[in-house]
Amino acid sequence: MVTDKPSLDTVWQWLDALPDPEIPAISLTDLGIIRDLRWSGDTLEVTVTPTYSGCPATQVIAMDIETALNDRGIETLEIKTQLSPAWTTDWLTERGRARLADYGIAPPQPAGGPSACPLCKSSNVERISQFGSTPCKAQWRCTDCLEPFDYFKCI
Repeated sequence: MVTDKPSLDTVWQWLDALPDPEIPAISLTDLGIIRDLRWSGDTLEVTVTPTYSGCPATQVIAMDIETALNDRGIETLEIKTQLSPAWTTDWLTERGRARLADYGIAPPQPAGGPSACPLCKSSNVERISQFGSTPCKAQWRCTDCLEPFDYFKCI
């Protein structure tokens, strides 16, 4: 058990190293789903807002957080799921948006579709399907390089 509690800044740094289980190029903190950390006595409380209420990765995320913090000596931990306010793509950090693009996933845009192909940067793109490999993504294709790519939907 931790005798000296780590600072919340230190815990944020630890959690920043945890990848999203569905999109490993982006961390849970860059995704914006870890909403709050606080010490309540000797218990670390971690508040998580899933990307949507039925997200199948919610339990995996909680297990990953628990494992990472237990491995660093935090044994008394409470993970709280907070559904309100609901997560939006506005919570993605700029670093997270850049990491999505580098990974080949077009980051969300207010206009409702990608501004460019994340692979060749062409603006000549078309939607293949509103539904992608996960509920938060849609399938698009570049009409220049002809490569399909995921678009992270604006929520």
